[in-house]
Amino acid sequence: MAEIDESNSGGRDFAPSKFSQILLIIATVALIFLGPTYIPYVLANVLNIDYFASVVSGFALFIAGLLLLFFFSKKKVITL
Repeated sequence: MAEIDESNSGGRDFAPSKFSQILLIIATVALIFLGPTYIPYVLANVLNIDYFASVVSGFALFIAGLLLLFFFSKKKVITL
């Protein structure tokens, strides 16, 4: 019988290069800090989108940034 390699997780391991890690961390920090602050301002005042929709989109970007932060910390791209 063929042996099954147990280290194979069914997919490729997440191991980006150092340059990619830096870009991913910058994108995560931008989502966390710019998402709930500047993005709703730009959407509401510059693009004239409804204020409630702009705040909800800012909150969604904040949540996406937090999820990326936890994902990268779980995959040991960054350490908390």
